[in-house]
Amino acid sequence: MNVFIPVEDVGKAIEFYGLPVRFRDGDRFALLEGGIGLAGPDEHLTGSTAVCLKTEDLARAVQDLLDRGGALVRGPEAGPHETRAVLRDPSGNLFVLYSPGGSR
Repeated sequence: MNVFIPVEDVGKAIEFYGLPVRFRDGDRFALLEGGIGLAGPDEHLTGSTAVCLKTEDLARAVQDLLDRGGALVRGPEAGPHETRAVLRDPSGNLFVLYSPGGSR
């Protein structure tokens, strides 16, 4: 699990948070220690901070959550490093489900 934070400048956000970088894809995305995901403008999926949950079977997880009252907002779609979907829980909170593998 990580927290997805949309930012305008990934480099400046890395400096601001001051945490070690675990992974960086240029100005597109950086994952910091502690599960902080900084998403540059090309990766703004939710427009707000959101929890991201990893699953091995994205289609099944999406369907399970829809069956339990969730709503699909976006996707599933192939991203650069993962396949992802944005959902809304019954209380209106956005979250991202993702599974390994993407369009690169």
